[in-house]
Parts: sequence; C-alpha cells; structure tokens
Amino acid sequence: MKRLISTLILFLGLALSLVSGAAQAVEPDALIRNVTEEVLTILRQDKEIRAGDANRVADLVGAKVLPHFNFGHMTALAVGREWRKATPEQQKQLTDEFRTLLVRTYSNALTSYRNQTVQYKPFRMQPTDTDVTVRTQVVQPGAKPVGIDYSLEKNSEEWKVYDVVVGGVSLVTNYRETFATEIRNGGIEGLLKALKGKNQRGEITPATNAAK
Repeated sequence: MKRLISTLILFLGLALSLVSGAAQAVEPDALIRNVTEEVLTILRQDKEIRAGDANRVADLVGAKVLPHFNFGHMTALAVGREWRKATPEQQKQLTDEFRTLLVRTYSNALTSYRNQTVQYKPFRMQPTDTDVTVRTQVVQPGAKPVGIDYSLEKNSEEWKVYDVVVGGVSLVTNYRETFATEIRNGGIEGLLKALKGKNQRGEITPATNAAK
C-alpha cells in the first residue's frame, strides 16, 4: 500500500502542475494529459530535482500544484460528518494543516520520480457536467500498472481535484479512517493536535497505516 500511495502522490502532483488560471480554458481530461506530459519533461531534465533538492521541489509544488486542489472540500470529505460540528476557525485550521501534510508528501514523492509513464483512458462528459472522473494508468518499470482516477469538480469556470483513487483506494476515504480515530479519541481539537504534530515532525505518509 505504501508503494501505491507514493505512486498516487507522485502522479497527482504531476497531473495538476498547471500555471494558475490556465485551467479555465482546458477541459479536465486535457488538463490532466497536457500538464502531466509537460511536468514529466521537467522532471526528466531538471538535475536538481532528480538529485533530491527539497527546496526546488517545494517551490514547484507551491507554484503549480496548490492552485488546482479544492482543499476545503477534500478536508471536509476526509473529516466526514464531524466537519459540521467544527467551528469556522477549526475548519480553517484543519484545512491549513491537511494542506501542509499533503504538500509535504507531494514534494517528497516528486523527488522519487524515475521513469514512470502514464496512459490515459477514454473520457466522455456532457457540456453541463460539473463533476467528472478522469482515469489514467501509471506504467512502472518492473511493476504492474497502477490505475489512478481523478475526481474533479467545476466551480465557475475552473476545474479542481477533490479526491483521487489509486488502485481502488480513495485518498479521502483513506484519511477519513485515520481522522475518525483521532476524533473518537479527542474530538476535533484532538484531530487538530494530531495533524499539527505530524507536520511539526515532518511526517509524509500518515494515511498508509490506515490502509494496511
């Protein structure tokens, strides 16, 4: 499962690394396809990233990945029904901490890129659709292909990702199991404390334990 999560994080970062604002002119499948190929090229050519330069990778994630996530929706889904019991300030803090946790994981995974390639499944949508799934398959040398499905929603004219399913496992659902345990033990404040602790310690794959 750790390998799947790592693969997920890597290619989620790749697929969403588009300059902010450009997504308005691109349909969701084209967004995933075009940007994935662009960023794969960067990763193949950037010696500093391939050498593991954490600062350079963090800059890449901050500039090109963050604008294309709906972190508020992702966090609400991961927290589940307890989200409504949280105060607006708690919701903001949860979203900020979850964002930090995911960004660190994306940054770490990008440094592990080697020579994976991506295949894109046929995609269809209606002009009125505002919630779609873009399906891809990651081909890894010496390993079985891994299917990765991106759930995107359209707000105004912009598509953003709110969940990813890798090998049949939802990122949001995976975190929800971990978050539910923290909430049972200490409520919303207990979850916040746990997330802050993980971020302070620099943990990057907290969801893998729930998926074992």
